[in-house]
Amino acid sequence: MKNGERARAGHGSPAAPGPTAGPGPTPAPGPTVVGREAEVAEIRSRIAADRSHSSVLIVEGDPGAGKSVLLDLAVRLTRGTGQRVLRAVGSESEAPLAFAGLHQMLRPVLDDLGGLPARQRSALRTALGLAEDAEDAETAETPDALLVGLAVLTLVSDLSEPAPLLVVVDDAQWIDRASLDVLSFLARRMAGEPVTLLMGVRAAAVLPGFDKGYERLEIGPLSGDAANRLLDEQPKRPTGRTRARILREAAGNPLALVELARATADREPEGSGVEGPLPVTDRLEGIFARHVRHLPEATRRALLLLAATDAADAPAAARGLPEAADTVWAPAERAGLVRQDGTGVSFRHPLVRSAVYHAAPFEQRRRAHLALARQLGEEPDRRAWHLAAAAVRPDEQVSAALRETAGRARRRGGHAAAAAALERAAELSPHRADQARLLADAADTAVFTGQLGWVEHLAAGVRERSDDPALIGRAALATGRLLTLGPHHTAAFALLSRVADEAAATRSPRLLDALAAAAVVRYYSGEESQRQRIEALLADVPDSAAGGALRAWVLAVSDPSGAGASLAAALPRLIAAAKGEAGSLTALAVVAWLLDRTPLAARTFDEAFGRWQAHGPLPAGLACAAGWAYLEQGRWADARSVAAEIAEVASGAGLDHAEACARTLDATVLALLGEPAEARDSAERALALVDPLESRSVAVLARRALGLAAVAEGDYDSAYAQFRAAFTEDGDLVHYHVSPTVLAELAAAAVRRGHREPAARLLERSARHLGPGMSARLFLLVERGRALLAEPERAERHFRAALAGEAGEQWPFERAQTRLDYGEWLRRQRRVAEARPLLTGALDTFRRLGARPWIDRAKAELRAAGIEADAAAPGALTKLSPQQQQIVRLAAHGLTNREIGEKLFLSPRTVGSHLYRVFPKLGITARAQLRDLLDDALQATGSAQ
Repeated sequence: MKNGERARAGHGSPAAPGPTAGPGPTPAPGPTVVGREAEVAEIRSRIAADRSHSSVLIVEGDPGAGKSVLLDLAVRLTRGTGQRVLRAVGSESEAPLAFAGLHQMLRPVLDDLGGLPARQRSALRTALGLAEDAEDAETAETPDALLVGLAVLTLVSDLSEPAPLLVVVDDAQWIDRASLDVLSFLARRMAGEPVTLLMGVRAAAVLPGFDKGYERLEIGPLSGDAANRLLDEQPKRPTGRTRARILREAAGNPLALVELARATADREPEGSGVEGPLPVTDRLEGIFARHVRHLPEATRRALLLLAATDAADAPAAARGLPEAADTVWAPAERAGLVRQDGTGVSFRHPLVRSAVYHAAPFEQRRRAHLALARQLGEEPDRRAWHLAAAAVRPDEQVSAALRETAGRARRRGGHAAAAAALERAAELSPHRADQARLLADAADTAVFTGQLGWVEHLAAGVRERSDDPALIGRAALATGRLLTLGPHHTAAFALLSRVADEAAATRSPRLLDALAAAAVVRYYSGEESQRQRIEALLADVPDSAAGGALRAWVLAVSDPSGAGASLAAALPRLIAAAKGEAGSLTALAVVAWLLDRTPLAARTFDEAFGRWQAHGPLPAGLACAAGWAYLEQGRWADARSVAAEIAEVASGAGLDHAEACARTLDATVLALLGEPAEARDSAERALALVDPLESRSVAVLARRALGLAAVAEGDYDSAYAQFRAAFTEDGDLVHYHVSPTVLAELAAAAVRRGHREPAARLLERSARHLGPGMSARLFLLVERGRALLAEPERAERHFRAALAGEAGEQWPFERAQTRLDYGEWLRRQRRVAEARPLLTGALDTFRRLGARPWIDRAKAELRAAGIEADAAAPGALTKLSPQQQQIVRLAAHGLTNREIGEKLFLSPRTVGSHLYRVFPKLGITARAQLRDLLDDALQATGSAQ
């Protein structure tokens, strides 16, 4: 809490600034907040003592606007009711340290970590650097980012069990990225928990993970009346022209009003910073810096030492500071620069810290950092950064210390902190070759932050320092990999193509890596010239056992119906050779999906548990392939879970294309389930995230989902228009892999709207394009389309071809659609007895999947065939959300709420809340009834294999 932001003059006793947990004595009511009645009311409503649900509020405003005073008010009111508070305050000095903010927030409750499940406890302790000894720290596995977030969610849920919990994070723009990611995960997953999260952030600051979807309380300037009331409360209230000038210069900023009034009351000389064109923030820093100049030397030294560290979160460093009771602090307190309380001394406002630090000559700052480094022998990461701040020239020892810091941050999952340490290590390395290598390392690591601008900056640094093609190519490849997940695929392919050209010229093994990334871009964009470029470069890559999986990836992704089709027979061998390596298994699972080896793809994705997270917290290229494989196999709840997880990660990282892919997947499942409004919303959001000409895969998938939503509503005009958009005006494929999957749906809609002839021409044109490399699945879809579009005397042979053999059972929904179409055709040919088993089989499948619109259609056809289908609706589970379905399945198998929460990244309380709401929907009253229910209900949940 920063008293300098208080909207009044009386700097009353504030609450302790550090994180606090547990009830304590009722605090003093604190100073009055002037002119913020509406904001205070909003804060009070968020922390009402009887709250039973979660709440997230972003308190946003300029420096000095009063954000901290409102957050401090929330803390005082919450403590006054005996409820718990966890608190952290961001600082620029802590920003490079992975999980520093999280450690600050959780420090008072570290003893409670023992109650967490073992995996969560281990992940969180590793992230916080709490390994038992140095050897444990070195050997500990990098904690999964989601598991760390889950540990914090579980801990927060447990802490809120006795009474609601308040979590306050001030100056969140300076919280380290790893901690911010955890807080974002917490905010998204704590629904139903009696937890309030208040985030204070400077206006216009970028806050990853909190930039959309949360309510914001904007703290603007005070009104003229409130500003005058605030000046009236000052010890020496300004009057006349001085008052008018203060009101004009402060522009409604409470801190500026207070400090400008103080400055004029002290009769400071002209040019002292009270007047001038500087922004309010700079002017205030000038006022604080001038106060420092008038302090005794011992006080200035103590202030500088305090400014160079964070005493609240570095007890070892605090040993180098005077005691809070020491008279050295008194002049600074009288000057309004610091405050003292039971926890020690702290600055009243970040601007005071900044002013003290930057007003001191560099040599004095250097001595302060060296003194702190000596105090921090047991905190090597902080010590390394202080040594770096004190460095006046390249220093190999300091560079090495930062490299070690980067290694520790990486092992703890702090990618942003690791990249920052490597970047600074490069700056301090004496040798240009080492600088370039370290910057390339930093670029590789920064990819996992999703910050494209940073990765590009690091890659530029490599080019400036080295002419080594390998290093330059490596840094460029890092940039290209991140570009693939954004919407600008033309630029991404151009960059990756250059990297591949240079790698080919030097016969670098990086050529295959570059082509693998370029193949992802080719898939997303659908651009034919990119396929030709990839195949030309791939011809120069020799076959090798080591590159087998990558080569298969490139061929299948670039041209699944052409060059990639020959890989189908080799896939089982390649998967066996991967020996459980998650990255290779995931790549090969994608290949299997692209080649329509759907069961093999789904099994391989299952084996590669964690899939894209195996490479870091960001979704890898074609990560949604797992969801599409599950959807095609009939595991619709699993498909939606994949979509939700990718959308969550991609949205937080600002990766628009990856998010759009996830939303098209979810939109498709929603349409099949008979939720057309939700499906349209998700598909349209996906289209808004990309340029359809740059991301043809998303464009066609979204149009397919919109068409299915229209079919679900019986609107075949709209359905035909959406499906037709998967093809050019001339009838060519818009996307080489996705467009063919729309052919049968287009034919079905065309027949109902009188577009039989143009649809037939388009279908045959596509079939000729696909040629002999057409997969079994596409063959069945083409034959279904031909059957629907053919004249009656020629239709049956195509229906029979579309239903021949057992291969079609791999795609249960598509097989059921063909049975339904064939059954309809037979009934209209008055062959009712033959139609009935086909219609009955189709209905059974639709019921298993929960495809409500198709259930209704199949039942109507059966009635027309003289059979009144029983009234059984889809199983009760199909009415639940995908997450609820997963919870029910796991609970039925005997898992506890805590065990279920760990599998699904939910808190135990949230699991219990879901079960409480689900039981009435399932018609049961006890957990023990779930297993019996599941034997029948699972038939209706999309568990078809």
